[in-house]
Amino acid sequence: MDLQTTIYIFVGLSFSLYIGIAIWARAGSTSEFYAAGGAVGPKMNGMATAADWMSAASFISMAGLISNMGYGGGLFLMGWTGGYVLLAMLLAPYLRKFGKFTVPQFIGDRFYSKSASTIAVICLLTASITYIIGQMTGVGVAFSRFLGVSSDTGIYVGMAIVFAYAVFGGMKGITYTQVAQYIVLIFAYTIPAIFISLQLTGNPIPQLGLGSGFSGTDMSLLAKLDLVVTDLGFGQYTTTTAGSTLNMFMYTLSLMIGTAGLPHVIMRFFTVPSVKDARSSAGWALIFIAILYTTAPAVAAMAKLNLHGTVNTAVKAGGDLYAPEASIKAEDRPDWMKRWEKTGLLKFTDKNGDGRIQYYNDATKNPDAKAKAEAAGWKGNELTVNADIIVLANPEIALLPNWVIALVAAGGLAAALSTAAGLLMAISAAVSHDLVKGIFAPDISEKGELMTGKIAMAIAIVVAGWLGLNPPGFAAGTVALAFGIAASSLFPAIMMGIFSKKMNKEGAMAGMVAGLLITLFYVFAHKGIFFVKGTDFLPMIGGANSFFGITPEAFGAVGAAVNFIVAFVVAKVTSPVPHHIEAMVEAVRVPRGSSAVTGAH
Repeated sequence: MDLQTTIYIFVGLSFSLYIGIAIWARAGSTSEFYAAGGAVGPKMNGMATAADWMSAASFISMAGLISNMGYGGGLFLMGWTGGYVLLAMLLAPYLRKFGKFTVPQFIGDRFYSKSASTIAVICLLTASITYIIGQMTGVGVAFSRFLGVSSDTGIYVGMAIVFAYAVFGGMKGITYTQVAQYIVLIFAYTIPAIFISLQLTGNPIPQLGLGSGFSGTDMSLLAKLDLVVTDLGFGQYTTTTAGSTLNMFMYTLSLMIGTAGLPHVIMRFFTVPSVKDARSSAGWALIFIAILYTTAPAVAAMAKLNLHGTVNTAVKAGGDLYAPEASIKAEDRPDWMKRWEKTGLLKFTDKNGDGRIQYYNDATKNPDAKAKAEAAGWKGNELTVNADIIVLANPEIALLPNWVIALVAAGGLAAALSTAAGLLMAISAAVSHDLVKGIFAPDISEKGELMTGKIAMAIAIVVAGWLGLNPPGFAAGTVALAFGIAASSLFPAIMMGIFSKKMNKEGAMAGMVAGLLITLFYVFAHKGIFFVKGTDFLPMIGGANSFFGITPEAFGAVGAAVNFIVAFVVAKVTSPVPHHIEAMVEAVRVPRGSSAVTGAH
């Protein structure tokens, strides 16, 4: 069976499974639509949470980022995993005990203010819509390569699939669909990694293969990779960092607290029967997430070595990396390169007209490497590889069987669709439950609220699709920006709502607004969106990354600090918290009676 037919079968079967589950698990009440009736078991919720959390960024992009950045890419592993631990330990159990459906509802009740709830909705929508752009883009990338359609068509198909199981199933349908999606994506991620680890090191466990010996040599795989990339003029893989130490720290911290503040992940803990189950499901989710996250570094390193080995035959065969015959002829490049060239995510330009692909570092500071490259007729790097293709192309680079490539296609789509569904659920709940029922129409019937939620979900899908088709100019950093927004606006408010009995509504609202605005200002100023008298605003604040060299993707941690400071200052000079609110906060933090809590509102 040819590759394309195999892909159609695998993707078609997975989509049929998702739609079938949606039909079986249709939501019949607001409790089922928003919180799956509060009846999901810990293990199943842990699996669904893992699928909700491991987005296209985790499945498609993370290993590619690590592959490109080397050691510095580890900040994504530390930030996202550490953030989930923060969420599981500091937020999830307490929010579950509060017994509400959504984050804005918690903030509105805790800070005894509909205005606070409205601000939280604005922050949630800003973060969720920004995040979903990346998911829809991931759907487009996967479809354009594997189904032979344009990325626009891929987004339309993705919208239709999500509509089928999210609008009708609500959180109940999404939950069971995400369990299936987790199974698909984890097999799709780990099976190719096992095959490739066996090929390169003889060890079937990728996590151990990363530190094992490289086949046919007396050095480890990482030592071999370091030797290859430095000889080709690239930075040493195991020591390269993401900018300054301060920026790397702030980037990691921003991802951590942004993770803990993401509303679509928090909502998953409202679906279990009790606080005990919330803690248990958090532990299970961490185990399920760790399977992929501990595999990602091995996938990144092995894919990078295989890529160099494909373009430069001397990498695996030994010999001079700069010898004319070491670089493969363009006409001999493998079929997988030709397939990915059609997507525009892999590009080859024969700059010196020798008919070969010379993949050396344009920005090398290694004079020896540069001299050897120029002696071989090099006139600049001739191969451009987008980080997003590393995982999806990995089994093709390693010449694995067609069914493995098809499985990866299904896994990539499962990762993007599962997170998109979770984000859309958060958006729908914020609009229908927090805005319509909470503020504009508090007397709306349950049936009316359920219909409003479905309409809000449908509109959100259309908006998400439109943004995927017409991404804004700053779309390249949308995932990191979404984490920054959640970190600077929602996380501090939730933390203070749980752990500070003295934080009042004025402080919380001022903090959320300040944190959100300063983060958006820094990001948009960096992207050249703010102009003053026709001049880019950045020179007026000191240039790009002007705040101690911190990049926009890392600025969420600064925004969070501003949020905390503004909140406590404003709280000091405004009216104190009512006594009944202080008592409520104390009750939420004490575990007594937690088993009796339900998802009722």
